[in-house]
Amino acid sequence: MSTIEELIAAARSGSVRAIGRLLSLVESDRRSEVLAAIGTAKPRVIGVTGPPGAGKSTTVGALVGAYRATGLRVAVLAVDPSSPYSGGALLGDRIRMAAHINDPDVLIRSLATRGHLGGLAAAVPAAIQLLAALSYDLVVLETVGVGQSEIEIAAIADPTVVILNPGAGDAVQAAKAGLLEVADLVVVNKADRDGADQTVRDLRAETSAPVLKLIAAQGEGLAELVEAIDAHHRADTSERRSARARAQILSLAQTLLRNHAELDRLAGAVADGSCDAYTAAARLIADSAG
Repeated sequence: MSTIEELIAAARSGSVRAIGRLLSLVESDRRSEVLAAIGTAKPRVIGVTGPPGAGKSTTVGALVGAYRATGLRVAVLAVDPSSPYSGGALLGDRIRMAAHINDPDVLIRSLATRGHLGGLAAAVPAAIQLLAALSYDLVVLETVGVGQSEIEIAAIADPTVVILNPGAGDAVQAAKAGLLEVADLVVVNKADRDGADQTVRDLRAETSAPVLKLIAAQGEGLAELVEAIDAHHRADTSERRSARARAQILSLAQTLLRNHAELDRLAGAVADGSCDAYTAAARLIADSAG
């Protein structure tokens, strides 16, 4: 069996199999071993989310093509709901990125959420750090886009791009789900459909984020989207980076606390009245620190 150091060396030499094995390790309880063996470099991360059927994977495929044309090495992490039976990731949209399958400078990988609170796999930050160590310049993080849980994407990505379709339903549901609260850019995809202009007007009334039109399948509006993404990245500040890091730490800490061995016992104590929730929360944190 190869050591982690050997896998990293093979991955840096272009072994797709080694990259895959390392990504599997960061999804496992050996994550810390991988992180200890790599640096702390970070690539650019673009988040893409939105309701099912909005055209996220088609948009991601188009973005990959645009950034590859500039010479960047690109990785796509598609974060999917876990199978209740196998825990494996369910990715039905890889076919939409088939044009990039044979490009050695494009990696497409699915990660399962595995019940992580907030919708993103707990392994995602580690996977991104690994990809940076393997000289990927850009990571496109695609999430399933089912509602409130997708808000966590904003703790990792810069920018967060929300993809919607024409029609009042999408805009209203996105607002209710909280997606518009974290959107740095809003994209109305399939903008050749009836109602696209009205949807753009409705969204501009709901959010201060730029709202763009796109026909991802045909590449129309793609250049404008790339420019908006790059402009947002150039305008990033240390204050915003610190805010994202803080949110990411809190999210992962919450996941660790949810899996703490003492949680069930403390929950029982609160339920039977022998302890109050405030004291239980303080004990849980103290136990974790100890």
